[in-house]
This record gives sequence, structure tokens and C-alpha cells, in this order.
Amino acid sequence: MEKKPFYITTAIAYTSRKPHIGNSYEIVLTDAIARFKRMQGYDVFFLTGTDEHGQKIEEYAKEAGVTPKEYVDKVSAEIRQICDLLNTTYDHFIRTTDPYHEKVVQKIFRKLYEQGDIYKGSYSGYYCVPCESFFTETQLKDGKCPDCGREVQMASEEAYFLRLSKYQKQLEQYIEEHPDFIYPESRKKEMLNNFIKPGLQDLCVSRTSFKWGIPVDFDDKHVIYVWIDALSNYITALGYDPDGSSEKYKKYWPADVHIIGKDIIRFHTIYWPIMLMALGEPLPKKVYGHPWLLFGEDKMSKSKGNVIYADDLTSIFGVDAVRYYLLSEMPHASDGSITYSTMIERYNSDLANTIGNLVNRTVAMVNKYFGGVLPCNTVEADPDREFKATLLAAVPQVEKYIDEFRMSDAVETVLNMAKRSNKYIDETMPWALAKKEEDRDRLSTVLYNLLESIRMLAVELSPFMPATADAILAQIGTDVRAYDSIQSFGALPLTTKVGEAKPLFARIDGEKLMAELQEKQKAQQQKEKQVIEEMKQIHIDDFAKVELRAAKVLECEPIKRAKKLLKLTLDDGSGVPRIVASGIAQYYKPEDLIGRTVIVVANLKPAVLCGVESRGMILAGDTADGVQVLFADGMEPGAKIR
Repeated sequence: MEKKPFYITTAIAYTSRKPHIGNSYEIVLTDAIARFKRMQGYDVFFLTGTDEHGQKIEEYAKEAGVTPKEYVDKVSAEIRQICDLLNTTYDHFIRTTDPYHEKVVQKIFRKLYEQGDIYKGSYSGYYCVPCESFFTETQLKDGKCPDCGREVQMASEEAYFLRLSKYQKQLEQYIEEHPDFIYPESRKKEMLNNFIKPGLQDLCVSRTSFKWGIPVDFDDKHVIYVWIDALSNYITALGYDPDGSSEKYKKYWPADVHIIGKDIIRFHTIYWPIMLMALGEPLPKKVYGHPWLLFGEDKMSKSKGNVIYADDLTSIFGVDAVRYYLLSEMPHASDGSITYSTMIERYNSDLANTIGNLVNRTVAMVNKYFGGVLPCNTVEADPDREFKATLLAAVPQVEKYIDEFRMSDAVETVLNMAKRSNKYIDETMPWALAKKEEDRDRLSTVLYNLLESIRMLAVELSPFMPATADAILAQIGTDVRAYDSIQSFGALPLTTKVGEAKPLFARIDGEKLMAELQEKQKAQQQKEKQVIEEMKQIHIDDFAKVELRAAKVLECEPIKRAKKLLKLTLDDGSGVPRIVASGIAQYYKPEDLIGRTVIVVANLKPAVLCGVESRGMILAGDTADGVQVLFADGMEPGAKIR
């Protein structure tokens, strides 16, 4: 019988920086689901990868003194190493710089253009470089990017646009008719009420202000913007091609689920479905927007010094303990939290005390009382029936939770199986049974039931903690791990010989470890501080690059739509008036500046600020009362400042 296909994807990771543990949650979550589906008998295809184009990458590469391709090669390799470190079983790792992907993206862009779903226009709006997104003034939050909270800049350029508005009603109808398409429910309501129903604006899908991207093959002044490039990975990885797709694409598409962070739900439930509608392709069956993993109560940030990396955690706790924590601590609809102290606590209580102790003492008792092999005699008693029923009831419950992406509930249910087994030991007291020869058959029954419960536990743990599951099965001397084998109690062969009892998880001295981590953090902060101080130092040649000149203020006026900016018209001695936009409006009135001589950075790259092209920057200093402009009254316009 042919296996039923199951296609699951993560969002592709952006190659700007090494990902922290919060970024790594998604790949572990997706891997656990993929492993579980394989265990159920599905033909799983699991895709992950990296998103490698854009202005931000171009800027990072320039700062690092390398080409954009060299930069993304390095970061993509780091991201893949973390996926491998966390023992994830992806079937394909796509890079948006892969030649086959770039070629098909160009074909997609051309197809949409030729059928009228992409058109050429121009864009003027507020642009956030980190998010690579344009916003209108009303979309800004406190004048900043509504997604990341960073500063935005006014940008205007020629661009191609995707006709989102054309497909608005079709998308709205699809979401209403497919209630499980966006999950959880709160994300669906947010998309419909906050973005779709108020009206979709056509989407900018090309840029001319940077070069690091896939060129539009019929207009090489433009590069294809992130949305069509990055989102298309889900189908290009399978062999989609507008001119004829592969058998693999026909087999696995549409995706069963896209696993993504809640911050990019809009792109995957509005832009991506509309692209597919325009291409005439089926939509994914489900998009699950998972919450964030926070450090304590804060979002992880290098500037806050609260970033934890997967390799640091695994070096202390081991890979499976990190996987366990990520999956057990993240609610399916609200943000989770991680700190070293909570990690230590869960490691000791759940893994060392509950799971590890159960396996260790059961195997030790089988070795001690029966030389490692139980006799085939069975004597059932009342505690056994309820014990077995509880374990068997957990199996469909775990399955239900995983299907609903309630991974922490699924993990807790498995942990409760171990807790119930420990309780069974207390109920049956094997050590007391071992004292009487007439109770030996009952003792062997109790220990068999415990070994079988541990085997069921190992099978259920295998999607979450695969190496631990293997170690458990090795200790109890079996490899009976098929999912069908835990649908009933008793698949463990009666003649099984157990191995040596070895601790699965050694308890951690929390106080000692926290002290070591604090010392390590202090040393790292000192090192980073030293590096920053060294970076601040410049050579005389660097200073010589800055051209400072005296300039007389001829005219000065406020800039509409910009409370902080003044527009200054300067005489810099060149004979051509120089326009500079300066953020000093709350400290100076135009009449305070007209006729005064200021110092201007004359060779600064021009920038458009609120519709004004600013060619320079005037010098000012911080004071107790705010900002004070540095005046050079008495100097001739154009005089060089040394």
C-alpha cells in the first residue's frame, strides 16, 4: 500500500546573523511533527532553508568587507549546522541563491507580469530596512516600523507591483470557507479584520535601490523583491515550473502545513495565497503561526545581552534536553520563556528525576532480581488494569495534541506516562515482592509491565527526544518501536534481556552551574566591550575622509509631515545652494538660524527625508537642555574645518 504524502515546511531563515535559540524553536517543532508523521506511516517531505537576498544582506556584507555571496554562504552554513546539531531530519535544505530557484523565480515573475497580475509603477513611502517593508504614514506606530519598532526612512523609487487588490474578495472567501487554513483562530481573526477586510494595497515586488537580488530578466534595472523570491521556495524546492512541474511537485503540493513565526503570518496568509491564486496553483492546507520564545519576559536581543544560542545550550545540557525544553515550554498560542535557571529546573525534575530515574531503577531491578531476563510467568492484580488503561489512553491523546500543534500538551502527556509508571512502582513495591519466593511470579509481572511502559514511553518520546528514545530501548533490550506496537499493551517479547542500567541524565548542580555561567557572561561582556572600544577608534585617514565646511543659512523652514525636521538652504561657498534636512525643529525656530553660519558635513551621501533630498548634515552637540548647534559665525562660507 502506497504511503500517503505529507509535506511540511519551516519558514526559511534570513541570513543576516547567526540564529539564537528562539529562532531554533521552529526547526525543532517542525522536526518533531515530521518524525511523528513518519512514525504514523506517512511519506514525509520536510523542507527548510535560508532566505539570502535583500538590502540588509548587501549592507551587512559591505560592513564585513566581503561580497554578499560570501556573506550568505557563511551564515547559511551556520544555520544549517544548527539544524544538524539539533538532530533535525529535513529532507531538503533550500537556499534562495540556488540557481534552480533563481531561474524559476524569474519565470514566475514574468508569468505574473505577462498575465497582468504584476504591473510597473512607482512607490513613495516609509521603508524599514530590517523588515524590508514599505509602510504608509498611518501604518506606522509612533512614527516607527509597526513590525519591529525601528526607525523608518522615506523612500521613493520605480517598482513593479503585485495586484493584491484584484484577489482580495477571492482570498477572503477562501479563508471563510476553509476555517482551518490559518491557525490558531486568533491569527485568522487578526488577518481578516486588521488587514484583508479594510482593503489590500497592491504589493511592491521589485526594487532598484540595491542589486543583491534575483534580476527581473526583462528589466535588469530591477531585482525581484523578497516576497516573490522567498515565498516561492515552498514550490521551487519540489520542482515547480510554470512551463511544466516535476512529479515530486505533483505528489507533495499543496503543503499540509507551513510552520512559521507569528510575526510573518501576514506574508504567508495574504501575499503567498494570492501569488498562488494568480499562478493557478492550489493553496497550502494550513498555516500555523507559532508564538515566540522569550528570554524571561523579553524578546531576545543582542543589544539587551539576553541572547542564548543553541550550541551553548547543547554543550551544557545535551541535544535532547534542549529539544525537550523547547517543545515542553512553548504554549501553542502564547509566548514561551527560557532562562538558564528554568532550564536547569526542568532538566532535573522531568528528565533526571522522572524519566531517567524510572528507566534506571527498573532495569537495575530486572538485573538484580532476575539476572536481566524475566521468566514467562504472569500473575495479574488490580493495579495492573488501571495502569495499562492509563498508558493506552495517553497514545491517542498525544496524537490529538500533535495534530492540533499543542506540542507542550503532547510532551506533558508523555511525561505523565513516566510519572504514572513511577507511581506504579510505589503501588506494587517490587522490593517487597522480592523478599518472598512465592511472590516471584508477581514480581516478574510487575517488572514486565514496567519494561513495557518504558518501551511505550520510548516510542512516544522518539519524535521529541530521538537519541534518548534509542538509549532507552537499548537499555531495555528491544527495538520494537513501530507506532502500531503501542496501540495495545504487551508487544515487548517476554524473553527480552535488558542491558546495563546507566543514568540517562545526570543531575545538574544548579548553583554551581549558574555561578559558572555568570562568570562566563562577565568575561564575554568585558571582551565585547573591549572590541567595541577598539572599533570606536579611527585612523587619521578615516577622519580625513570627512569633509567639514562652514556654511551660511540662507533660508530655513519646517518640513510638512515631519515634526522634528527643518529644511535649511545653505551657502557652502560652491555657488550652488545646498539643501540639508536637520532634526532640530524642537530646539530651534527658523528665524533663530537664518543668517547664522553652521558647520556642515559636505561629502555625506544624499538621503531623502520626508520628500526632501538632504545633501549633508549640520554638526550639533548634546547638552542638559537638549541639542545645541555648533555655530561658526565669522567664518566665510566654504571655509574648510580641520
